[in-house]
Amino acid sequence: MRRLILQTGISIDGYLAALDRSHPWNDGSDDEAVKRWILDSVWAAGAHLMGRVTYEEMAAVWPTSTSEYARPMNEIPKVVFSKTLQHADWPETRIARGDLSEEIGRLKREPGNALIAYGGATFDQALSRLGLVDEYRLMIQPAALGAGLPLFKDLPAPLHLELVEATTYTTGASPFTSTGRARLPPTSRSIRTRRAPRPQAAAAVTSFSSTARAYTRARPRAAIP
Repeated sequence: MRRLILQTGISIDGYLAALDRSHPWNDGSDDEAVKRWILDSVWAAGAHLMGRVTYEEMAAVWPTSTSEYARPMNEIPKVVFSKTLQHADWPETRIARGDLSEEIGRLKREPGNALIAYGGATFDQALSRLGLVDEYRLMIQPAALGAGLPLFKDLPAPLHLELVEATTYTTGASPFTSTGRARLPPTSRSIRTRRAPRPQAAAAVTSFSSTARAYTRARPRAAIP
């Protein structure tokens, strides 16, 4: 049975993006260690999963990109979950139109490497709400938005996670992953957690220094996976 990994950037106050869908933080892609962590994760995927909006954003960038991220995004199979998308022109892409739980169940039963989901917010929220995520890999950004598109919304019950691993990079970002079972590959660096049957006394403590710096350049979702 394949695991489903939700991998995304997130602000320290829990938002995937600002209300205008921008990501007003440094994505860390200029840092070699962060780049390697992302590439290792992306290349290890058996399939990339995403909602319609994220698919349209990525499909407009990766097919013609010369970025190091382009090859795994173009070559590894992709599944876009949408009931309205008529066709998917990005090679190696198919559309899943059925019930989300049933579609994910079928994908998990297929042989191959883990499934990695990237968003957008509505898709990520649905995966969490239905209990379909086995592992969270969250690149926690040292930025607070105050309002935006949250990762968790309308959960039927509190979701308790067990910390497995945490790493902070020179950019200030802390990759954080919540997994239910298997460990991450040793080349991956992240804060990792697994589902916990009951609340933990202390999951993690992260300290950030406050600066007057603000990132005014909003990078598109497809800037990094």
